[in-house]
Amino acid sequence: MPELLKDYLPIAIFMAVAGGITLALMIAPILLAYRKPDPEKLSAYECGFNAFDDARMKFDVRFYLVSILFIIFDLEVAFLFPWAISLGDIGLFGFWSMMIFLAVLTIGFIYEWRKGALEWD
Repeated sequence: MPELLKDYLPIAIFMAVAGGITLALMIAPILLAYRKPDPEKLSAYECGFNAFDDARMKFDVRFYLVSILFIIFDLEVAFLFPWAISLGDIGLFGFWSMMIFLAVLTIGFIYEWRKGALEWD
């Protein structure tokens, strides 16, 4: 076997195993799943209203506020870890750039708090 192919053999084996597991996990529910839907299972779950109503109906603005809150924390965590790891290499410019970024996220968080998105009444 040529040397180049020997180097890529572990990757090919990994891809084959991953593909096999993926196919098994996609086929298993088709073969094993319990198929008896009821009205409770088919009802609207997260959106708060039936999915087959008028698309222009009014709904609570809290859905937007919760999504903004998720984005704030998700972005903060996604950018904070790589920044912390490379802080020694990026110097003061990188430090103050992240402080500005965190200030913008804090302003968004305060906005969410004042709008009452953190109160689950």
